[in-house]
Amino acid sequence: MHHQRKYSFLFFILLALVIFWSYLLRPINIAIATTVSSSVYEQRQLHNPDGIGKYYMGREIAKVMGHTGAAWLERPSRETEEKPSKILDTLHLKSTDVVADIGAGTGYLSFRIAPKVPQGKVLAVDIQPEMLDIINFFKQELNVTNVEAVLATPTNPNLPPASVDLALMVDAYHEFEYPRELMQAIVKALKPDGRVVLVEYRGENPLIMIKGLHKMTQKQVKKEMQAVGLVWRETKNFLPQQHLMVFAKG
Repeated sequence: MHHQRKYSFLFFILLALVIFWSYLLRPINIAIATTVSSSVYEQRQLHNPDGIGKYYMGREIAKVMGHTGAAWLERPSRETEEKPSKILDTLHLKSTDVVADIGAGTGYLSFRIAPKVPQGKVLAVDIQPEMLDIINFFKQELNVTNVEAVLATPTNPNLPPASVDLALMVDAYHEFEYPRELMQAIVKALKPDGRVVLVEYRGENPLIMIKGLHKMTQKQVKKEMQAVGLVWRETKNFLPQQHLMVFAKG
């Protein structure tokens, strides 16, 4: 049975309270990478205001949407606008799969994946402790036992080696501060037949009204995944505005 959330005024009040108390009770979490490939990146003083001024393989990295945007991730119109249920249908999950939802945010997708892997689990990975607080809140509210919140750093998803069947990133990869290091760690966490699935707004289409740095072209995604040893398998364009790209170990 799929866990469906009931959206109401009370729901958004509770969500706001979780965010508010997380913000008050925790210091700002700034994770500093200890080992990074500085030669891989370029820092520019003049850059897009929607980016962090850091460039990777010719692409400026977008600013991260903070936990204060949690309500937007849970907006009732998301199904109509993005069709996340279609994403889940095309993943062809097995009941025993271990799925890493990287950049899980509020766990919007994690809790929809959980019923599809009853003998497996979902690792809801995020670098913001405030987001993990929200995920743990939903775990209790929905009585879900196979979703595990995992605190990552910008360079390390904190996943055991060869433990993951699928690493899923929905509208998240373009915001990774250290994409090379993080993807290398994700590849290590994949089982030998594991997959990586990225969903990104189509950068090829200027009519998609999303800020430029929050879209990616297939060409750019393929180039960046190839750099960490992943091989492109297929692209699906059934979503209204995003493409879904599937990669596997080389």
